[in-house]
Amino acid sequence: MTSHLPVVDTSSAQTTRGDSTRVQTCVAHDADEQARNLQGWSQTYDQLTAGAFIGTLTELSLDHMHVFCETTSHTLRQSCEVPSDAYWFGVPVRRDVPGRIDANVIDDGAIAFRPGGIEFELITPAGYEIFGVVVTGEVLRRYAAEVEHPELIHPLPETEVVQIGEVHKARLCASLRQILDDGANSRAPLTGFARDSLQSSVLASLFDLYAQPHAEAGAIPTKPRRHWIVSEAREYVLANRERPVGVPELCEKLHVSRRTLQYCFQDVLGMAPATYLRTIRLNGARRELCEAARSVQDVAAAWGFWHLSQFATDYRKLFGKRPSETLKESMTNRHALSPLESDLRVTH
Repeated sequence: MTSHLPVVDTSSAQTTRGDSTRVQTCVAHDADEQARNLQGWSQTYDQLTAGAFIGTLTELSLDHMHVFCETTSHTLRQSCEVPSDAYWFGVPVRRDVPGRIDANVIDDGAIAFRPGGIEFELITPAGYEIFGVVVTGEVLRRYAAEVEHPELIHPLPETEVVQIGEVHKARLCASLRQILDDGANSRAPLTGFARDSLQSSVLASLFDLYAQPHAEAGAIPTKPRRHWIVSEAREYVLANRERPVGVPELCEKLHVSRRTLQYCFQDVLGMAPATYLRTIRLNGARRELCEAARSVQDVAAAWGFWHLSQFATDYRKLFGKRPSETLKESMTNRHALSPLESDLRVTH
């Protein structure tokens, strides 16, 4: 795990979790304490190998989802159960010795899956690391219906072990780790929109695990319609520039599935929808800063960027300079041109 995460040692005192929209890491020196640290679960950990135990739990609790990463130093037998009407996806990081769920091996190309209200058993070897996502059934079903669209929904797996391939699994691990790292580095609590965006991002990653490449072949829009979809998406975002518009909202507005939207943007622009949506808002903010009529904070707010530090980071990444530098250059150029403009007015 990364060393910069906020850490709470729970071996001698009860954890004070504070703001649930921030990422925190708890450290436990006892298997039972480790089991208790995982919120919302009913579980018991039995330590099976000798030695002083140490475990960490890095977690982010969103409105309808719990994302976490757990590391344990010793071999454990875990009796686990998540809340009813919830689903758990377990994504172990690759290790020489695999873990097991209900006696089934979770190999390098597989993840574990269990619905809520059903007890299951995990056997995890020493030095184990696993990412977990627990999402409520209501949100999972609503997202499927509104964003993925009913004709694209694949039934949730009935088996404990789901083969997704090593490439997909590595990508999912990297995505979940990035979410936790970004949350740990954020100084401010997540806004409602940021929480919704994170949840949508995780759900999209989970649905992609079960996507069939040919599933939507018959629903691919014609080239003119692909251009129309991208154009309408741009117009809608610009019409609502004061707030960030997410992919789920666009899907609902344009009556397309997420995969159709992704296909259209990739075909027309060569980039993902979320990247483009952020980019056009950054370009709009840059144009306003070049007019030197408002402060950086006012311009950022006008284009739906509520966290100035993140706005500055994204802006610099795209344009190679900070927003304040663009504003300063614009004001300097404006003052430099003022005498010339006055002379031109007199001449004419």
